[in-house]
Amino acid sequence: MAGAALRSVTLSSSPDWLDAEEALDRILDACAILPEEELDLRADAQELGSGRAMAEDVRANLDHPPWDNSAMDGFAVRDADVSDASVTMPITLPVSQDIPAGRFPESELAPGTAARVMTGAPVPAGCTGVIRIEHTDGGSGDAVRIDQATDATRNIRRRGEDLARGDLIAPAGAAVTPAVVGCLAMQGIERVRVRRRPRIAVLANGDELADFGAVEEVRAGRKIMNSNSHALAAQLREAGAVPVDLGIAEDTVEAVRAALGRATGCDGVISTAGVSVGDHDHVRRALDELGYHQSFWRVRIRPGSPMTFGTLDGRPFWGLPGNPVSAMVTFEMFLRPAVRKMAGHTRVRRTRVTVRSASDISSPEDLAHFYRVRLSRGPTGEIEAALTGPQGSGILTSMVEADGLAVLPVGVTRIGVGEPVEVVLLRDIP
Repeated sequence: MAGAALRSVTLSSSPDWLDAEEALDRILDACAILPEEELDLRADAQELGSGRAMAEDVRANLDHPPWDNSAMDGFAVRDADVSDASVTMPITLPVSQDIPAGRFPESELAPGTAARVMTGAPVPAGCTGVIRIEHTDGGSGDAVRIDQATDATRNIRRRGEDLARGDLIAPAGAAVTPAVVGCLAMQGIERVRVRRRPRIAVLANGDELADFGAVEEVRAGRKIMNSNSHALAAQLREAGAVPVDLGIAEDTVEAVRAALGRATGCDGVISTAGVSVGDHDHVRRALDELGYHQSFWRVRIRPGSPMTFGTLDGRPFWGLPGNPVSAMVTFEMFLRPAVRKMAGHTRVRRTRVTVRSASDISSPEDLAHFYRVRLSRGPTGEIEAALTGPQGSGILTSMVEADGLAVLPVGVTRIGVGEPVEVVLLRDIP
């Protein structure tokens, strides 16, 4: 970016006013999936747990379990030998062998006998089930008394019932979850090909902003703290990206240009504030000079309408509003899905659920509105959504307790208490 040739391409100041879905479609179309890389399950464990996606289908190369084994501590038996056992009429069988975990049977289970077996140990050929130890006298000496026959055909984990050779463990685009890592390790697969994590630069703009090194200026009432960069960086990390802090640009075209030039090696850039049409919106003028290709400016949503998206040096660029809630909401709706796509995930959008509204919610007819809501279970067990409090775009605390974003689409002006409302989940339902 630093070496980009300056071009005079004046950006349109006329808003596009795209619907949210069209805006997201344009963003996703412009964001390419990143290249793949190979990681080691042990050496790169932290990376594998940071939102990675599989770059290829991975299939089992071993049967698991590798042999029929016991799901219980107990006694391997043949059904025909114990089918009539009960508490009032127990059956006693000689114990023909002892099979602890890590050992193999000495021979097939002889008819009319039982074999003591531990959980996970291979069961002898010929047995039909494992009687749990609780349904026996514990097997004193060389014999065991069996008091129930309900397990006579149960408690055997068959070879390959979890994964058979050739079974799909995880398809390309699937998230590398702890369970996937466990299955890979179970198969002896030490290295796996995944998509690279997106590196996304974050730039804050404004002479009024201060960071941690200038908190005294905030206490003196001369500046306000820069919260957007840190909140967006946390959102990026949660989505699986690597945030790159470009700092705070002063309110000059030169400062913005210089800051954008520090995004070398990044896969995309986020800038907050300065994308409106005011006299001091220097970001738009800097973008103009750097050859920004604008896809759209403004979306029919609240909060977060004044945002822009396009490409700068062939990389995605998001210009987000400066209000803290607006920046976080637009990230959730327009950046997180794109970051997930770039990281190779096939599931890029947040889950949406329909719940019961516990608040009376109203919205302008010509905008889609995203309200911050807290979810809880009502008296009948239904999930209810209640507003987290005042909903102004500068009230960042409205996001702190938010379990989701209640959506009032364009054309819907009110949802009353008790009526259904769609919610974009930001975290698990409590």
